[in-house]
Amino acid sequence: MIERSLFGEEHAIWRETVRRFVEREIVPFHAQWEKDGIVPRELWLKAGEQGLLCCTVPEEYGGPGLDYLFDVIVFEELWRVGASGPGFLIHTDLVASYILAFGTDEQKRLWLPKMVRGEAIGSLGMTEPHAGSDLKAIRTQAMRDGDDFVINGQKVFISNGQMCDILVLATKTDSAAGAKGVTLFLVDTSREGFKRGKNLDKLGMKAQDTSELFFDNLRVSAKDMLGAEGQGFALMMTKLSQERLAQAIRSATVTETVIEWTADYTADRKAFGQSIADFQNTQFVLADLKARATMARVFTDKCIELFMAGQLDSVDAAMAKMTTSELHCEAVDKCLQLFGGWGYMWEYPIARAYADARIVKIAGGSIEVMKTIIARDMFKTRLKPKK
Repeated sequence: MIERSLFGEEHAIWRETVRRFVEREIVPFHAQWEKDGIVPRELWLKAGEQGLLCCTVPEEYGGPGLDYLFDVIVFEELWRVGASGPGFLIHTDLVASYILAFGTDEQKRLWLPKMVRGEAIGSLGMTEPHAGSDLKAIRTQAMRDGDDFVINGQKVFISNGQMCDILVLATKTDSAAGAKGVTLFLVDTSREGFKRGKNLDKLGMKAQDTSELFFDNLRVSAKDMLGAEGQGFALMMTKLSQERLAQAIRSATVTETVIEWTADYTADRKAFGQSIADFQNTQFVLADLKARATMARVFTDKCIELFMAGQLDSVDAAMAKMTTSELHCEAVDKCLQLFGGWGYMWEYPIARAYADARIVKIAGGSIEVMKTIIARDMFKTRLKPKK
């Protein structure tokens, strides 16, 4: 068995801290949160108090200033227990990351300390009913009015949408300029003109609030702009590799976890006078998944290493996201089959893992988009450009 070489002793200590928090503050309550469709705000405050949020935020902005692996450990420990409700990844890995990378000092000092403490919950407002992976096709408009901008439009499938206090919002400031007309704003959701729609009823991730958001003459200052006007699409593109890496980390972790659940279950479960694990089919299915999960883990960890060195490119991120996502969905399906009828019961974690899994082929860019990115790179020097 290949041991992971990324982590040091301080990371092992942190993992135990996170694991205790998850077992104490999340596992006993997650089933109820799935019924509620949301986790309580108190959880965010407890997570902030324990340092689980925004681990890489520097001390000058209220964070601990730790390396990315501390965030990775938080994400992995949540996914190992199937805790799909707490939207810590969106908050930490995307929203705080955008503010830290592109925000002004004033914006950082205003929002990051609150996000570290769990007092302000972050969300990313990009997807629209007619614009998912094609972000340059968004229609939410921000029209200049003196020193302000007036925003009108809507977003959909927004994680943390019911609870967010701060929103990184993608808008069109120039509808005729295509990708160069996209601008990002930091939106305080307490502003007049911001409205939350319904909490969407999803196939899986039942405890994760996911919403429609509406903007009706919402007025923001030019000082609320994130980056420069017209730079929004370019800024979003720089963060896609990080978002896709996070999806790969999730899928690699869940794949490993469901294989372990299934090995334990089939070793104990009896059929036809022997354990299910005694059957060659069971052994072959799990052996195949185990080998491929190990390959996925090694590549994902390599991508983490490249990301931390500032060397993870879009193609490697796309390959990691695509391969781990597809394996993730295959693994939960094959493992549920080995649980038999019990695997279809919601009380069994494998059932929830199955329902939660399907989004991974969509979130962070669809599998088809990942294949396009990889293919374009393969043929960019082999094929003549179309006239």
